[in-house]
Amino acid sequence: MTADTVSSPIPYSDAALEFRREIRDWLARNAPEDLRGVRAVPRMPSPELKPHLDRWASTLAEAGLMCVAWPREYGGRGLSGVEVAIMNEEFDRAGVPRLTRGMGESLVGPAIITHATEEQKQRLLPPIISGEHDYCQGFSEPGAGSDLAGLRTRGVVDGTELVINGQKVWTSGYYKANMLFCLVRTDPEAPPHKGISYVLLPIERDGRSNGVEFRPITRINGAALFAETFLTDARAPLDNVIGGLNQGWRVAMTTLGSERGGSATTQHVAFERQFWRLVEKVRERGLLGDVRVREQLAWAYSRIQVIRANGLGLTAELAAGRSGGGLANGSTSKIRWSEFQRAMTEMAMDLLGPDALVTGPDYQLDEWQEEFLVTRSHTIWGGTAEVQRNIVAERALGLPKEPRPAKGVTS
Repeated sequence: MTADTVSSPIPYSDAALEFRREIRDWLARNAPEDLRGVRAVPRMPSPELKPHLDRWASTLAEAGLMCVAWPREYGGRGLSGVEVAIMNEEFDRAGVPRLTRGMGESLVGPAIITHATEEQKQRLLPPIISGEHDYCQGFSEPGAGSDLAGLRTRGVVDGTELVINGQKVWTSGYYKANMLFCLVRTDPEAPPHKGISYVLLPIERDGRSNGVEFRPITRINGAALFAETFLTDARAPLDNVIGGLNQGWRVAMTTLGSERGGSATTQHVAFERQFWRLVEKVRERGLLGDVRVREQLAWAYSRIQVIRANGLGLTAELAAGRSGGGLANGSTSKIRWSEFQRAMTEMAMDLLGPDALVTGPDYQLDEWQEEFLVTRSHTIWGGTAEVQRNIVAERALGLPKEPRPAKGVTS
């Protein structure tokens, strides 16, 4: 099958097919052999793998293949959603990772492009593309997780700076970041959704801590990919407030729409790879003839195809020049994939039987044990499944808001 005859229910334009050929040809010439088969990059790569990834990231940046969805005038390629989906498919086909600049590219960049001043765009976007600025997220707080409007971290204007004090939690990517994008309350007298500012905070200042302390949180699988974050007189220039003081809620919605939607157009690719690995494991155990096992596998495969169809539908909307549903679409996508992954790993553990229970201080978790433990949090981070359903009900379907008890009233 050639790039011209890729089977798809999406009517790709001639330009899209030409772009597929361009990416496929470029990968044929440049894909690094030392990364063949490394489609999914660990969040904390091994010391042996990291240099290879760094070289590949530099190659991609030099070829203009970082931050590709950003407008050309800000260093991107101005790719449409369809073209980004094609690019992801071709990297997967070549068996090499499609590296990005992480949260800086997918979450912070869109917020800057949409809401920042021209001066801020020219100053803050290039360091993301180059990798000079690596961001971690400071939204959730101990008393304000999915309900971000309840945040209490304070930001007080002091001359040309904002002085920030408070606490954040579930800060992912802290271990490699040098910038924190966070929400702070800059007008405590305003209503909950008002008086919030979206701030880009340097983690260090003049080579020293900028009042930012990370305390790692060990996850159930033993890894510490998240942290509590304590901000004590941390300082950010007012020029790093995106969208203006007290206007951060609308900026945050741009970020959350990106986070919750994720890579909806191509998520099924990774899920299918995982599914077939499970099928192979079941085959090794001689269980494929069991009707109950076949029913469970059929259930999982059908759900993956639903996710695929949803992604294709989003791609079709993008191809037609529509936005793809915005925040509500991001919420439905988040619900769908996060609940599927939890159920899929529960099913895998059931199929593995007693072996799935083997663990201990010196025991290395296998793929399925690791996935089972990690996916416990997937319906929580990025907005809980319950909150996502409220968003869909209230913002997409126009249903009445969920009744909430008055302040000071407990059930």
